[in-house]
Formats: sequence, C-alpha cells, structure tokens
Amino acid sequence: MDNNQTIPNPIKPVRAIRKSTRSALDTNTKRKSRAKPNPYYQEEEEIRPTSSISSTLLENFPILSPDFYQIDALDLAPRLLGKHLKKDDVVLQITEVEAYRPNDSACHGRFGITARTAPVFGPGGHAYVYLCYGLHTMLNVVADKEGVGAAVLIRSCAPVSGLETIQQRRGLKSEKPVLLAGPGKVGQALGISTEWSNHPLFAPGGLELLDGPEPENILVGPRVGIEYATAEHVTALWRFAIAGSPWISAPKNTLRPPSFAVYVKR
Repeated sequence: MDNNQTIPNPIKPVRAIRKSTRSALDTNTKRKSRAKPNPYYQEEEEIRPTSSISSTLLENFPILSPDFYQIDALDLAPRLLGKHLKKDDVVLQITEVEAYRPNDSACHGRFGITARTAPVFGPGGHAYVYLCYGLHTMLNVVADKEGVGAAVLIRSCAPVSGLETIQQRRGLKSEKPVLLAGPGKVGQALGISTEWSNHPLFAPGGLELLDGPEPENILVGPRVGIEYATAEHVTALWRFAIAGSPWISAPKNTLRPPSFAVYVKR
C-alpha cells in the first residue's frame, strides 16, 4: 500500500440520542458483557477506505504557533481535535484527548518539578513524553504559560499518511482503529521516545503539530485509568473525542455530547 494512501476522515456528524447527565457519569454500574453500543461513534465494521483529507490538502495546514497553546488545558484539549501530528512521513489526525490541569490529582504536575515532569511546567506548545508502566510512550501537549503545570494527553489518532511506516512501527498489519486507538499506540506509531520530551511542537522539522479542520461535533466523558485520583477528578468530564469517529479508545460508552453532560472547570 502506498504510504500516501488516505484513510477515512474521522470527522462525521452522527445521530444524537438524549441521555441524562447521570448516565453520562455512570461508568461502573453495568457489566461489560451487557454494555450497549454507543450511538455517538462509528463501529469498526463501518469503516471504508476513503477520505476527504489528501496529502495535497494537508500542505495547506500550517504549523500551529506558540500562542495557540497559551490557554487552560481544559480549553486547549477540544481545540486539538482535528489537528495533525507530523513526523517523518507519518501524519496523524488527533481524534481523542484528555486534559490535565494544575491542582489536578491525576496530573503529573502534582508531584512538582522533577527531572521527568519539568517539561509540564514549561511554556505551552512543547511535548511532554513519558513511559507508562515502563512500556508505553505517552505523548502530551503542554498547555498554558510557563510554570503552570498542565498538559493534554493525546489518546487516539486516525492515520492520514505514512500507513506502511505506522504499521511497521506498530508491528501490526491493520487499517482498523486498533492501530491507533490508545495513547501508547500513538507514541509508537510516531516513533518517539522520552528523548522527545520538551520538544517544541511549533518548530519546523522533527515532531510538528499542524492545523486541521474543526470537528462538527465532539463528545465528552471522564478520563481513563485514573482511579488513584480524588473522586471529583475521577468523574470530571475532561476527556474529549470527535463524534462519529471510529478512531477512539476504550471505554467508549462513557462518552456523550456536551449538551447532555455537565462538564465544568474545578
């Protein structure tokens, strides 16, 4: 397959079904075997190998300026949806993110400035890369001004170009969301290590963050894998995804349109 072959555009409007705020926050009361399909995202079997984003069109998307990142992580997170990560011949479109803020019991910044977390306290627009369980490379985009200590985790992406390189790095010959639905998979597909931590995403060359189309609709939900955090932060709806995209990580049944869920800054 040609490295420049395009993949489905993840930005597609979907049918919305009203759910209560309480159901949006109810993440643990149903057994997985009884979980119903979420109507707000596409199932894998619905994916078709066509796209409205081409490599030529991608050239019209400039690198985002440093000013783009100088805002609260909770404001930056949804703005990153639809934007593009570029490294070597690989281009990924961001489809799912999580915000981590100051005084957030789930944020690495809660430990203060250490050798590992120092980039989180740097100026917005830099990468913060760390190893999860010593195996998975996690890419975060630092938010806000220097000294604040906030970032946005890139949870999932959709491939735009460089599919063969992505498959080789992932060791997986697939065109389905399993290829990139998860933060460790994104880091592996980009071929980055912790040495990329503190890299300026607005500088040409290396790892770049490019502009992209704004999603028509987004979903929100609680963040994933932060059971160690306080109750208010475990249930905070600081996870964002593109509605209608199949390129979203599990669990998907906790995601809802913002109008049907309460999400506030704490």
